[in-house]
Amino acid sequence: MAGALLSHRCGALILLGPASGPADLTALGQRTATVSVGRRIPGAPIDSVHTAENKGVRQAMDHLLGLGHRRIVHIDGGRQPGSVERRRAYRDAMRRHGLADEIRVIPGAHDEASGTESGHLLAERDRGLPLPTAVLAGNDRCAMGLLMTFARAGIDVPREVSVVGYDDSHLSHVMPIGLTTVRQDAVLMAVHAVRFAVERLENAALEPREAVLNPKLVVRGTSGPPREG
Repeated sequence: MAGALLSHRCGALILLGPASGPADLTALGQRTATVSVGRRIPGAPIDSVHTAENKGVRQAMDHLLGLGHRRIVHIDGGRQPGSVERRRAYRDAMRRHGLADEIRVIPGAHDEASGTESGHLLAERDRGLPLPTAVLAGNDRCAMGLLMTFARAGIDVPREVSVVGYDDSHLSHVMPIGLTTVRQDAVLMAVHAVRFAVERLENAALEPREAVLNPKLVVRGTSGPPREG
């Protein structure tokens, strides 16, 4: 895709969560002004704009733990942007609160199918594992699939299980019940990305820049205190 854009005399590239490795992105950055949005690429000398994922997860976990939750499950995002940092921050938060034995990460992805599959797994109470009191989904799309599965299984959110997403995408507003989620400022990320690209077009010798934006937890209707007993 990048090669096709360059063949059409594209002056700069802004990549959203690029999956390419450092070597490929380094080569791309040597050909044209390149900015990675949503993913930091260690070892690749290109500009990047992303959210402080660890801070976002910390806010979400502090919210859930403050409500009294202890059995908190995280649905992982696999290799998708931000997943490693979110998974690490979840584990760190659980350990920090003395809940290392309660850590449970379900392999997943940043899509509805992952949330649906994880929801089925969690709803199968005959597997010997108790239903968690809260779930930190990898992103809002994953949370959407999870909420749909819980609704079909008769699991009440948030009375039985609280659900928190990540991104504050349009999905968090169109659900029947507003999704508690971590907001990333997409507009500000775009502003930084375009500025980086323009400045590099004007001066290709600039050192690689990195803009790290602060996320914000948005509390809505999918999170509440755990049910007693």
